[in-house]
Amino acid sequence: MDLLKYNREAWDRQVSEKGEWTIPVTSEQIQKAKEGKWEVVLTPLRPVPREWFPDMKGKKVLGLASAGGQQGPILAAAGAEVTIFDNSTGQLGQDKLVAERDGLDMKLVQGDMKDLSCFEDESFDLIFHPCSNCFVPDINPVWKEAYRVLRKGGSLLSGFCNPISFIMDPEKEDEGILQVKYKVPYSDLTSLTDKERKRYTDKGEPLEFGHSLHDQIGGQTRAGFAITGFYEDSWTEENGLLNNYIDCFIATRGIKL
Repeated sequence: MDLLKYNREAWDRQVSEKGEWTIPVTSEQIQKAKEGKWEVVLTPLRPVPREWFPDMKGKKVLGLASAGGQQGPILAAAGAEVTIFDNSTGQLGQDKLVAERDGLDMKLVQGDMKDLSCFEDESFDLIFHPCSNCFVPDINPVWKEAYRVLRKGGSLLSGFCNPISFIMDPEKEDEGILQVKYKVPYSDLTSLTDKERKRYTDKGEPLEFGHSLHDQIGGQTRAGFAITGFYEDSWTEENGLLNNYIDCFIATRGIKL
């Protein structure tokens, strides 16, 4: 399977179906951001602390696997020079829509998040990387490339899934039962039988990977980042019974020393 192509088409389908993470921000939100009244999320619900951001005026920001017309346009309206890098044509189109509608200047680049070779070393002051590395099988190259293109003293703001999200039996969970079935690291490609995988591929849903904390957090430190911020976030029961018992999302702030 060409995973990059499959997930690109799956996210393009999410755009056509108006999925939650494909709905662009409004012109009213953009105007408020221009007035300094803004917030963005790395995880489903909790806004990123404003102290994690520098003064955004003139800062070069990379929205890494961050298309969808949600975070990038807000940061651009706040004064940053924003480049959005994403695999999905449809998701990039949402950022283009907002930019054209509200007169924002953003660069849009399509590609694989683990390969940022189109950018020179130390090109950005800040990288904004919301929950999306669950769509690649190996996240260590993502951290290494992020470190390379970030300037010294710059920040990598990342959101990702707690791997516990991937260990439960989804069919039992539909019945209101939490039962451990899978190991971490988890992969829709190798942890599932062909029949189990069809639960997702028949609906054209993106394929996902549950990475260990060794790679999620340890991978950042091995790449050279110092973790200076951390929080957890929840979601709703409609998005998984486990959310009633544990916050299933993590956000970190890493600094390139």
